[in-house]
Amino acid sequence: MKKLLFSILIIAGLVSSCNKTLTEDPNGQIIGENAITTLPALQAAVTGMYKPLQNAYTSGIASAALNAVVMGSDDITTHPVSNKAELREMDQFVPSNVNSRIKIVWLGFYQSIQNSNNVINSYKNVVADSATVAKLAGEAYFLRAFSYYWLVRLFGNIPLMTTPILTDDDADKYLTISKSTPAEVYAVIESDLKMAEVMLPNAKPAPGKPNAGTAKALLADVYLTEGGYPIKDASKYALAASKANEVITSKSTYGFDTSSLANIWSGLSSSINLPEDVFALQFNSSVAASANSVYGRSSMPSDISGWDDYLSEINFYFSFPSGKRKQYTFEDTAVSNDGKTKVFWQNNLINHPYYKKFRINTATAVNVVVSNTDQELRLIRYAHVLLTYAEASARATGSVSTDAYNALNIVRKRAGLANLVTGLSGSVFADSVVNERKWEFAGEYTRWFDLIRLEQVESANANKFNGTLPNGKTASDLAPLTTITKSQYWLPIPFGDVQLNPNLGN
Repeated sequence: MKKLLFSILIIAGLVSSCNKTLTEDPNGQIIGENAITTLPALQAAVTGMYKPLQNAYTSGIASAALNAVVMGSDDITTHPVSNKAELREMDQFVPSNVNSRIKIVWLGFYQSIQNSNNVINSYKNVVADSATVAKLAGEAYFLRAFSYYWLVRLFGNIPLMTTPILTDDDADKYLTISKSTPAEVYAVIESDLKMAEVMLPNAKPAPGKPNAGTAKALLADVYLTEGGYPIKDASKYALAASKANEVITSKSTYGFDTSSLANIWSGLSSSINLPEDVFALQFNSSVAASANSVYGRSSMPSDISGWDDYLSEINFYFSFPSGKRKQYTFEDTAVSNDGKTKVFWQNNLINHPYYKKFRINTATAVNVVVSNTDQELRLIRYAHVLLTYAEASARATGSVSTDAYNALNIVRKRAGLANLVTGLSGSVFADSVVNERKWEFAGEYTRWFDLIRLEQVESANANKFNGTLPNGKTASDLAPLTTITKSQYWLPIPFGDVQLNPNLGN
């Protein structure tokens, strides 16, 4: 039956299988007399919203697929040969619509959206403590917005699904759905986050959960993005600054603040739910389908038993400001877990620098060779909020306030840099903040989206390193295989979905 083949409709876990009051029929529908009418059922359904994003290999953003879909940026690249063909497609701007990494990310976000739709459609039927129900519903609004925000920035025009699939008629409707414009998608994202910031509690949440401050932080980022391409609504900059400022001025209420770079990038499993963590997904390495595979071997060179999935571009490394932030960002000399192998990056097998941020360490060992990890995946940091405020306020007013300088300099001071020179124009200051974001979030799935909104994808990919390293060895970064135009800003919708619903084609 075609409904079962259409990947958007493969719900695969609208509720947690551990809740015995609920069952799923073959179409992924929730059935049973207690389906989303009791608090346990609602809690199970909310758990099910996160799971599609936490699967390391079949859906979501817990594997190198996350790095692959943002590899058009200038901060990451992949192995030039080996078995990384699907990653190279993105890095060289020739992605295929049968690329499995694209499908993994696409599927994870849409599964999460459908699970969120089910909660949003049902929570009003639950008779229980109102604050508890509101919190759970707030999570659904937040996660749906979060998922759509990623999808619209990756794919551009996408199908917009805001109701659950409960009947065959619902499924038929989605099999003929047309794509919505980014403006239409952003309207839903904004609406959802406005609901979330009201319904979620203020207190620092449990690991992996959002609070009201998380929703505000994401909304500020959304507004900042809408100020640029493709929406280009400059009025959004003032909204971005205002919303980010709400988080900054109430950071103690929300439990947010800057954390030391040593704690953020310690590689220890204990470094979770830090004040820096505005939103981070949690994982369980004892279950392969619930482990984080972005960390560990994926980020390590093959010289020390790594997989070479993602690494730094050479020009990016050379232009990175010296200081302690660079020391925490990159591993200049790779050290094996047993300490016997030490390889300077210019002498490794592909003569490239590698990221240190995503390694796994213990109290007694570094660079633990592991592919399934417990390490949380940081997706919104407090530094995002500070730099969003700084950039947005300058773009909104054309001038630079003391508060904007302060927000930027908090990040620079932690990085070991001097305060930014004062007296800059609004535009020059905003450009300085973009550069700060480039360094602060190196390798963290932020740079690609900055390049898109600022229409700098072309210039960022214009001058790839191809020459001689200081040690005399030759090296090069992967260069685009096609002329980059705006159409290359977006990934292709997976072939299987377009085949079943031609309305999703170009």
